[in-house]
Amino acid sequence: MTDFEQELASQPHDAFARCMLSDPLHAKAFFQSHLPPEVVAAADWSTLALQPASFVRQNLQQSHTDLLYTVKVAEREVLLYLLLEHQTSVDALMPLRFFIYIAEVLRHYAETHGLPLPPVLPFVLHQGPDRWTVSTHFRDLFELPKDLEGLLGPYLPTFQHALLDLTQVDPANEESQPQMKVILQLMKAARQKRLMEFFEWVAKGEVEVTLLLREDLFRRCLLYAVHIDINLDVEGIARTLSTSNELQTEAMSLAQKLRLEGRAEGRQEGQVRGVWSGKIQLLEQLMGRKPTSTEHLVEMDVAALETRFNELEQQYTLRFKK
Repeated sequence: MTDFEQELASQPHDAFARCMLSDPLHAKAFFQSHLPPEVVAAADWSTLALQPASFVRQNLQQSHTDLLYTVKVAEREVLLYLLLEHQTSVDALMPLRFFIYIAEVLRHYAETHGLPLPPVLPFVLHQGPDRWTVSTHFRDLFELPKDLEGLLGPYLPTFQHALLDLTQVDPANEESQPQMKVILQLMKAARQKRLMEFFEWVAKGEVEVTLLLREDLFRRCLLYAVHIDINLDVEGIARTLSTSNELQTEAMSLAQKLRLEGRAEGRQEGQVRGVWSGKIQLLEQLMGRKPTSTEHLVEMDVAALETRFNELEQQYTLRFKK
């Protein structure tokens, strides 16, 4: 199992976003499409480079994925801080969170590079499910009366973060780079629980098959999808992709793999059930009771069997080990 597959098992949204946007070619397409045009025009995109690790200290990290890139703008180094937001609700404190993260990034930069500090452009990619309705300006977290604005305003940090809200865009129509179109289209469909529609969209030939097969993009999309929805009909996806032998083969291969893994998990669970059933029946015999029938025990799941054994063990201890 690859590192990507292992990460998918616990944090599918983070794993997919990190995998896709850690690729400088994908990140370049993303930033060029969604940063202000004047910034895009001034940047030397041949210098775009992913930093080897997040500069944010572990004790500050939340439930998010953050990626830090550097790029030259008019010969000055600029940090592009991309945060992938997967929360189930919109975070009004996002500017404050960024304030803390950016401070850590700049502290680390000062320690390793000295002055001057580079500008940091914070960017949130919001995957939903709700529309982003709160301010992107740090200053808006404060509420100063007019008579204090002039007095205290100069002491307040002023910055804003860029935002791409997937609930408000249609990547299929608005993204110019084909791979980024696929990535963002799937991320949007994943949050809306409309994954079959994504594969139907692929089947219509909206994206070239050769591009989808490049660097395992389609396979990674499939893996991400099945980790988001464990009930996803992968064989149904394969039938939907009948116009492309290559994509259909990929889908059928994954479906076969899932069937084999399911049978293996079933055998493993059956073995665990057998162990608990045997322990229950033995304990019942020791207590002078008629053992529960195997037919009844096999209908119980592992958690129920374990609970039943623990109850019997407590009764046995109270009765025979006073």
